[in-house]
Amino acid sequence: MSITVTTWSLEQTSPSDLRPSAAPEGDVRIVRAEVPSPEFSRFLYTAVGGDIRWTDRLGLTYAQWQDVLNRPGTETWVAYEKGTPAGYVELEAQDEGVVEIVYFGLIPAFRGRRLGGHLLSHGIARAWDLAERWPGRAPTKRVWLHTCSKDGEHAMDNYLRRGFTLFETKVEEEAEVPVPGPWPGANAI
Repeated sequence: MSITVTTWSLEQTSPSDLRPSAAPEGDVRIVRAEVPSPEFSRFLYTAVGGDIRWTDRLGLTYAQWQDVLNRPGTETWVAYEKGTPAGYVELEAQDEGVVEIVYFGLIPAFRGRRLGGHLLSHGIARAWDLAERWPGRAPTKRVWLHTCSKDGEHAMDNYLRRGFTLFETKVEEEAEVPVPGPWPGANAI
């Protein structure tokens, strides 16, 4: 069985493209996870993406997770509400001043509470100043990401509101996979 998936690629080509969201009220903090931790990163990945079919990293070994996290210019920024992880954004520096927002999202319990725009705004700003934290990296000239029709219903709107512009659309058939949940069987609860 297959499903039709539309993938949109979006970009910003100047820091002035960023249209930040207002910070939400309450105790919300965004902190860089500076110690690469496959366990923590896998937790964030499954907690955020388990209900929207994020499956591409599920088969990675511990060593493969470590390799991904140890790439120079890879950063994970985590949003916390009252000390509880609420979501994250993962950045990956690429060649020639390009930074990809590889993953971004909120844990389901924190969606719809005006945290996503704030977290995305923070992640984009950190993509633009990434070279300041990584000596030897070229200054950021472009920030890009992709989203697809399997992502959350508000994802595309959030990206557009933050100042991203569409540069490519692809439509492909993909094998349908069950929604994995953050752990096997969690989506059945």
